[in-house]
Amino acid sequence: MGILQAVIPPEIVQERMDSVKRAADNFTETLVTNPGAAMQQLMHDAIQFGLKVLAALAIYVIGAWLIRRVKKLLQRSFTRKGTDRTIASFVTSFTSVSLTLLLVVLTIGALGVNTTSLAALLAAGGMAIGMALSGTVQNFAGGLMLLAFKPFKVGDFIEAQGYSGTVTDMSIVSTRLTLPDNRSVSLPNGALSNGTINNFTRNLIRRVEWTVAMEYGTDAEACEAMLLSLADDPRILDSKTPGAADPFTALSALNESSVVFILRAWVKNEDYWGVYFSINNRIYQELPKAGFRFPYPQLDIHISPKS
Repeated sequence: MGILQAVIPPEIVQERMDSVKRAADNFTETLVTNPGAAMQQLMHDAIQFGLKVLAALAIYVIGAWLIRRVKKLLQRSFTRKGTDRTIASFVTSFTSVSLTLLLVVLTIGALGVNTTSLAALLAAGGMAIGMALSGTVQNFAGGLMLLAFKPFKVGDFIEAQGYSGTVTDMSIVSTRLTLPDNRSVSLPNGALSNGTINNFTRNLIRRVEWTVAMEYGTDAEACEAMLLSLADDPRILDSKTPGAADPFTALSALNESSVVFILRAWVKNEDYWGVYFSINNRIYQELPKAGFRFPYPQLDIHISPKS
């Protein structure tokens, strides 16, 4: 309330109210003394107001059509120039919101409302709303940070805020992910820019790792050789690929009931899950056939004879 009073002084508000009251009194007096003239004036004012309403509607309809055209032109321009989809999505969203606010002001102005006072009122209201919606302002600032530093782009598969999915859209306040089960989740840009973002797509290749537990007594060298043979897949990369390495296996841990081997290999991003599940199946099928046994929890009990 204090902000509004600072923008529109109380004396001006009182003056407007007195003006409305005088106009109402004059119309009432004219209606009593000269009903015909009063009704004629009322019809004239109604026609004038109706014309203003029609003009406001025309401005709104044409403006909404132009905004849609501008969005399509921006999208076509970004597509033609090969602009990053994250930047394209953000700029299109920001432009649409800005033009819509301008259209609202023009439409209200066509109704005869003083847009100067309206602009001042909107500025004051904007300050109040900005303080009330500080989270939204933070999300907008977060969107600018994401746009500037580009930790991900549209089409990347990321993990953030407890969700893993593909980035499908980025607006001025939120980022939309499509999860592997086809659910759509919107994450606020403020929290997203301040949190940890795990981008699985930025690098072209990834390392896959399998952990295999075997029973005690397993021949370690033979098991390692068997695991390497199971990694014979055309989708698995070798050291000839920049950033990759040959498949690797080793004895990694000695647990209470098992010895643990690891198998590591490098693959392209798009082959990650296919290779992972394929080798998993080979390990389960082929190791027992070669005489290697998977462990079960076991407990050794030693009974001492009575003395």
